Amino acid sequence: MADGTEAPDPGGPDPVGPASAVRPFLLTAGRVADGADGRSMPVETQVVATAEGLDALDRLAFEHHDIVAECRLPQSIAEIAARLRLHLNVVRVLAEDLRAAGQLTVHVPDAGLVHDASVLRRVIDGLRAIPDARGIQ
Repeated sequence: MADGTEAPDPGGPDPVGPASAVRPFLLTAGRVADGADGRSMPVETQVVATAEGLDALDRLAFEHHDIVAECRLPQSIAEIAARLRLHLNVVRVLAEDLRAAGQLTVHVPDAGLVHDASVLRRVIDGLRAIPDARGIQ
């Protein structure tokens, strides 16, 4: 293509469409993903749309709409960022905005469980068990 990127494979569908061309700081009005305690939401934080969020879905604009729509079922911050092709910190800031508006419920995992090495080992083992794109394990 003219911009130096390869043309998309016509045989393979793009599940989420093209990445946004809008700069991340424009989406968050320059805000950063720090919570009230000065720390950002962990990437494994689970968020789910509230009834109010789903009712307001047709009134939400752009990324706010996409996040609430994606969170009909619980999703982690990392999953939302990957599925919507948004920067992780953008999703953190927008999820905090939606939580403050009552449109998302946020479930931060227990810090003790997050730092448990056995949980990390099970995650690594689970990831290794997933076949790669070529079907090789």
